[in-house]
Amino acid sequence: MSKKSWNIKKILKEIISTVIIFFLVSMVLNYIRKPNIKGNIYDYKLVDTYGNTIDFSRYKGEPLVVHFWATWCPTCKLEASNIDKLSKAYNVVSIAVTSGNSEKINLFMKKHQLSYKVVSDADGNLAKKFNIQGYPTTLIYTKKGELKFAEVGYSTTVGLKARLHLSNSLKL
Repeated sequence: MSKKSWNIKKILKEIISTVIIFFLVSMVLNYIRKPNIKGNIYDYKLVDTYGNTIDFSRYKGEPLVVHFWATWCPTCKLEASNIDKLSKAYNVVSIAVTSGNSEKINLFMKKHQLSYKVVSDADGNLAKKFNIQGYPTTLIYTKKGELKFAEVGYSTTVGLKARLHLSNSLKL
């Protein structure tokens, strides 16, 4: 028997194959775990951690990202900077679930140098309304207010931007 010799080409092929398989498995898992959400996103009026009203109807005609997360969630902490970058170019409303009061959430945001809008869902009732079962969960709505993507778990900035671009270029 001869031993296979490993060279750069074979190693890169293995790495690329593994990444593709990982990507496909994660897409299937996201599809299976995505929440079943009914209702009109524009009906929501929430109050952020600074006492400002967020009227979702003002986002009509624009894409919207609704991001459910928690201060106690390790994956959410890893993803937070991606959501922050996204919020600089898109409408992002984040909902901190069972993460304490507004003051505690604002301290978390300041400590991690994050600037996106946050609504405190201290008792988890809003997450229940949206049928959120895992964190982080990112919902991407089209310009027409239709839920186009629901992602459970970590998302890269590039992946989120690609989903936003795709959801707004599709004819609905």
